[in-house]
Amino acid sequence: MTEAEGFGPEDRKPTSDEAHSAFTPPPGMEPEAPEDDHPTSEFSMPGGFEAPAPAPEGSAFAPPATYSAQHSPPAYTPAHGFPVSRMPESPWQDRMRTMLRMPVDVRPVPEHVHKHSESGPAVGRVLDLTLRIGELLLAGGEGAEDVEAAMFAVAHSYGLDRCEPTVTFTLLSITHQPSLVDDPVTASRTVRRRGTDYTRLAAVFRLVDDISAPEIDISLEEAYRRLAEIRRNRHPYPTWVLTTAAGLLAGAASTLVGGGVVVFFAAAIGAMLGDRLAWLCAGRGLPEFYQFVVAAMPPAAIGVALKLADMDVLASAVITGGLFALLPGRALVAAVQDGLTGFYITASARLLEVMYLFIGIIMGVLAVLYLGLQLGAAPKPEEAIQITQRPLIQIAASMVLVFTFAILLQQERSTVWIVTLNGGVAWVTFGALHYAGGIPPVPSTAVAAGLVGLFGQLFSRYRFASALPYVTAAIGPLLPGSATYYGLLLIAENELNRGLGSLTNAAAIALAIAIGVNLGSETSRLFMRIPGAATAAKRRAAKRTRGF
Repeated sequence: MTEAEGFGPEDRKPTSDEAHSAFTPPPGMEPEAPEDDHPTSEFSMPGGFEAPAPAPEGSAFAPPATYSAQHSPPAYTPAHGFPVSRMPESPWQDRMRTMLRMPVDVRPVPEHVHKHSESGPAVGRVLDLTLRIGELLLAGGEGAEDVEAAMFAVAHSYGLDRCEPTVTFTLLSITHQPSLVDDPVTASRTVRRRGTDYTRLAAVFRLVDDISAPEIDISLEEAYRRLAEIRRNRHPYPTWVLTTAAGLLAGAASTLVGGGVVVFFAAAIGAMLGDRLAWLCAGRGLPEFYQFVVAAMPPAAIGVALKLADMDVLASAVITGGLFALLPGRALVAAVQDGLTGFYITASARLLEVMYLFIGIIMGVLAVLYLGLQLGAAPKPEEAIQITQRPLIQIAASMVLVFTFAILLQQERSTVWIVTLNGGVAWVTFGALHYAGGIPPVPSTAVAAGLVGLFGQLFSRYRFASALPYVTAAIGPLLPGSATYYGLLLIAENELNRGLGSLTNAAAIALAIAIGVNLGSETSRLFMRIPGAATAAKRRAAKRTRGF
């Protein structure tokens, strides 16, 4: 255009410091609004073009059977993760375990309510509360996987989604990274004291369940208050009840392996003396190893004394009953569970703890047995493995054993009767397979322990609680007390090959118990609904290494 056509030189100058783009629409022309927020992909199908017929099945050009272009996921992971619908009927253990087994960048985001103020979560306090809850669970004997799930549930409920908890045998740590550009915040806590109190463990589980429930609003102050009450609560049973329970446990175990009335009271007295001596050593600050050494001596001494008195009683049953009260079945089950779920460092540390405690029991019994042999006691090793079959008496003795074991574990009164019934079912199963069916003790024990794990897991899911109170005491009648005593007696008589063989058999039975309990627990999940199964990633556990 020229100046004569109505445009002067001033009209050809830009109105700002920057010239207009060549793609800027002329004045007065409004650009058309886009039909969609996102531009059309160059690979999209043109309008009016019909898609070709699908390739025949089995063709190299045919898409996978599960492929759907309309419902395919995005090619990248959104910043907020893959959303999934929350399943209120699923326990928090399942929901958090499903998320923990995925990488951080592909974790689903369940619908939840952040329990914090509008200014955001107090990161330091949330991490501290998470570590304190994890410390109580780990010190109470809970498995490492469940401890991590509980820690993640607490942090997730208070708005810290990008968290990574880590659990080892004595160290807890958790790391929170707000975003990819912010510095991570890490806190840790050391577990220095361990104690068996399943009442406290159940209270911590209820606290975690309330915190992770979106319909219950628990502030940080309220969570701290409840946690302080849990830590201050006294044990549900006084000391004299625990000592009496230890005696009844040993007496019931001696009856289980063929003892009579005299043997019952002798084993009970020996176990109560050992319990009191162990409490005395604990009060003086001696390590747990020496407490087991001292606790194993009184039952063995009473058994040797009965043999020296030449009384017509089954002296081996007295020592065997005392061993039942000391064998660390709880720690063994937790060790194998951690190993099977991929926590190998924690599992190795727990197995090392079991080995030390078992060696302490062996040292205490062997010292007394060797002294008895020097004094002229002539024990008969075969008595330990020749158990008289008395079905009704043995079933009653097994249930008494489980009942007293549950009291020693400081369980809630509402769970004592359930675990007693579970233990009775386990012994009936073992007796039917081993004594009536003639099946070797190791597979019979594994099957019975599997039922214990299955029923214990079902009970815990019904009550949304930990499975330990329903499982640990129920495996008491299955512990290898007879095989352990038989091996120790043979070693004391200088028959090392046979003695070590019997101890190996005892170790195999103990591993069968632990693996059976874990397998029963995992079997219960096969027919339970898993949260996020439709939309979450398919990786639920570590895949096998295939040799490399």
